[in-house]
Amino acid sequence: MATVQPIVNSHLSELDEDVFHHFGFTTKSFDFKEKFGDVKFVCVCGSSGRIHNFAISMAKLAGLALPVENIAGSHARFVLYKVDHILFADHGIGIPSTLILMHEVTKLLYYAGCKDVLFIRLGTSDGLGVKPGTIVLSDRCVNTKLEPYNELCILGKPVRRQTKVDSNAVNELKKLSENLSLKCSVVVGELGRLNGSICTFSKEEKLAFLQSVYDHGIRNMEMEGAAITSHCNLTGHRAILVCVTVVNRLETDEVTTSTDEFKLFEQLPGQLVGEYLKRNNGIIVR
Repeated sequence: MATVQPIVNSHLSELDEDVFHHFGFTTKSFDFKEKFGDVKFVCVCGSSGRIHNFAISMAKLAGLALPVENIAGSHARFVLYKVDHILFADHGIGIPSTLILMHEVTKLLYYAGCKDVLFIRLGTSDGLGVKPGTIVLSDRCVNTKLEPYNELCILGKPVRRQTKVDSNAVNELKKLSENLSLKCSVVVGELGRLNGSICTFSKEEKLAFLQSVYDHGIRNMEMEGAAITSHCNLTGHRAILVCVTVVNRLETDEVTTSTDEFKLFEQLPGQLVGEYLKRNNGIIVR
């Protein structure tokens, strides 16, 4: 049976008012339990525009009137939408920005008393050995050392946090993808966080490493999955990663898809996740 999700920070109960600086509101702005108490899913992605479009698509599917309200303040760092039992937010690029978002959202859920919440990251990623436009459902998330941990430095000390994903939800999405007429392939594989900007190695060294990563079972690489999964594991939430590949790194480092193709690829994770949310009572179809 679902229980209220734990929060690690015991000091929150001592606060008279908690300021959600990056959302532009506080715990006194509205009744959190009334406004967010029925949340069952949190969908996140890097782009504010993409998550807004996904929120709109779910609102249309639910038969709700548009526009979808941005709950975050006008000067907030992130956007925040709610459609029935689903929250939608953008996390920006990279682990630091993503962890800021995760802290804000998990505190929000804590104050709202939410139960059994599943975080779903929808995104784009580099692929390994799969063609562009392939959806990868991550069954494991590993770091640059190919270990299932996110490594942080807290108070000057190294900390490792597990990056487990919700295998039940992954399996359900895989079965669902086999029954839908998606215009793409769906594969299950591990996810690696390997992106960087400084080149200190040869092309041959790079390809040898990427091949070893592929042989390890990894099928895509991105930058935020480790932050989301590790934070959810720490706070008692669940998480899955649903990303579409835009390049096969075993062939090239350049994204060569056209603008129209890229826009189509961006929509593919939402098509699969949207059907999953509908079937799992994330929305109420009017």
